[in-house]
Formats: sequence, structure tokens, C-alpha cells
Amino acid sequence: MQAALRLRIGRALRVPEAAPRPRCVGPGSAPRCWSCGAALPGSDAVPHFCPRCRALQPPAPRPDLFRLMECDRSFRVDAQRLQRRFRSLQRALHPDRFGRRAPEEQHYSEQHSSLINKAYQTLLHPLSRGLYLLELHGVEPAQETDCDTDPEFLTEIMEINEKLAEPKDDEILQEIEALIKGGSRADGFVQNEFHISGQEELTKEVTAAFERDDLQEAKKLLAKMKYFANLEDKLKNKKIPS
Repeated sequence: MQAALRLRIGRALRVPEAAPRPRCVGPGSAPRCWSCGAALPGSDAVPHFCPRCRALQPPAPRPDLFRLMECDRSFRVDAQRLQRRFRSLQRALHPDRFGRRAPEEQHYSEQHSSLINKAYQTLLHPLSRGLYLLELHGVEPAQETDCDTDPEFLTEIMEINEKLAEPKDDEILQEIEALIKGGSRADGFVQNEFHISGQEELTKEVTAAFERDDLQEAKKLLAKMKYFANLEDKLKNKKIPS
């Protein structure tokens, strides 16, 4: 009986185990290293290592892709500079470099590598870059059900689709490809049937719209770019040898 009493007293006096120390105290507090708990620099987009233990940190949940790739938040992008930044980040953060590091770092390097690829592809291409800029400004992209697209433009897109559905003709496909890029100003009898602006002209118009902060005009033009992107995909599939 005395033994049972001592056991109950011991349980009552036992000090509870301390909870794991949080890495981040609360909203507005400085982020801390997942490995050693050291305070981290306040850079929420650029991949970085802990200044104390050099452990790779996880990427931010919603990083600014322009900031990540060291580009101005603009529709104009220096493609060569973007490519240099992409290669630099991949060299530093590729999963192959972390094969012998902690499992957490291996996982984070895979996340960083995926994010870097996404950022590069998004900013490299005019359509995805423009749609991302709209997203950053809180503007929803145009949907196929929207009625703002020029009816004449839609008619000509439909006619080009019909030509792509015809039996394969390499000469016609080359002319359609030139039409997609250069619009009705390109040479060739197919182009002469149409009056639409090609991707090159649309890219200039989108650039001008963003530079004067006309986001609704940029939205309309990017909707047209989407149609051209669909035509390009169909054209590529048509060129694949059967």
C-alpha cells in the first residue's frame, strides 16, 4: 500500500516534458533555421542557407518569381539575363549537390529546383509572363466564355483551325506557321486570306498595354495570345510524322 501511495505522489510531482521550441514565434517574428534555430535574413523569395549552420532552407510558400529570378516586375524581360540566373540557381541548388546532406535538405533542394524551373518557364514566354503579371495585379485572366474577344478575330482563328484539320500539306503548314508568328503581313496565299496580327505584333501591343498600366487591354490581348498558343500546339502535332 505504501508503494502504491509513493507511486501516486511521484506521478503528481513529475515535471512535464518541455515542448519542442518553435522555429517561428508568431506573426511578424523573424524566420528561423529549421536545423539550428538561428535567425534568418529577411529574404522571402531568394533561396538561402542558414548563416550559422549552412543548412538549406525551404522555399517560401508563394515567392515572387520576378524577384526570385532577379528580374524587374515588367513584361519586358532580358532573356539572356534570365537564363544566366536560371543556370546559376540550378548549379547552387540542384538535388545532386545534396545527396549526402540531411533528408530535409534533399527535400528542400527538390522543391527549389522545381520552383526555379517553373519561374524560368513562366517568365521566359510572353503569354505565361503576361498572365502571371495579371495575377500579381489581382486581375483574373479572360475565360473562353468571355464575350469581349473580337468576333472577326475569332472567325479567322476558326478558319485557320479548319485548314489545320485538312490533309497534311507541308507548304500550307509553313505558311500557317508564318501567319501565327507574323500575322497577315507575312507572305503567302494563306496569309493573304487573313487580317489578324501575329504573335510578334501582339507581344508589342501587350508590352505597351502593361507599360501604360492598362491591365484590361493587356487581359484582352493575352486572351488572343492564348488562341495562338493553341494553334501552335495543333501545328506541332500536325508536323509529327505519322
